[in-house]
Amino acid sequence: MLRRTRRFLHRSHVPTGAGRLSAGEAAVSGRRSRLLLGALAALCSLGVLSGATLGDEAEAPKTRKVKVKDIELVIPQSWKQRPPSNRLRLAQFDIPPAEGDKGKVELVVSSFGGSGGGVDPNIRRWIAQFQAPGRKVKLATGESPQGKYVIADITGTYNQPVGPPILRQTRPLPNARMIAVILMPPNKPYYFLKMAGPARTVGAAVDDLRRAFGGDAAKEKPYELAN
Repeated sequence: MLRRTRRFLHRSHVPTGAGRLSAGEAAVSGRRSRLLLGALAALCSLGVLSGATLGDEAEAPKTRKVKVKDIELVIPQSWKQRPPSNRLRLAQFDIPPAEGDKGKVELVVSSFGGSGGGVDPNIRRWIAQFQAPGRKVKLATGESPQGKYVIADITGTYNQPVGPPILRQTRPLPNARMIAVILMPPNKPYYFLKMAGPARTVGAAVDDLRRAFGGDAAKEKPYELAN
């Protein structure tokens, strides 16, 4: 930018039809140019004329890649990663609440070796975590770059776990939603990605969850549990 300014100052102080400057005029013009260049340099050092002002600075990335054993997730920067709270978790992320929601929502990533108990038994267990009255369940299956997956979308009153898992204590959470994914990388153990909590917060995060592992809602097909 300073180079462009110098060229501009050079052009602007050389008259086109009035002849050459006298020695005194040239000295005054030179001092003015040096003062202006010094002021511009100071402004640049303070960030007043930085690339951000001129639109040249690249935006900060909105996502980051997180490796979880055999899979890689693309996680929004707003999802804060925390140390796993128990041995059953490989990774966990705090999801910002939607406006008006106060309950906490986490994305939890787990894997238990092999199929982890199988697709259908896990889905039935997740469904049972919601009270039957008013419960709605939507199941779908799809393909991602990391393997096939099944996704469960459950709404209703959630029997939310409270305290250590070994105690199996719960409390009812009305107007809740769960999104749970079983990701099946080829020749690898199954991975479970699950978030549950207030419906608005989960609903606001569901597209980001799909993008995290490469899912595509438009190409998913209905999935039915075996009898």
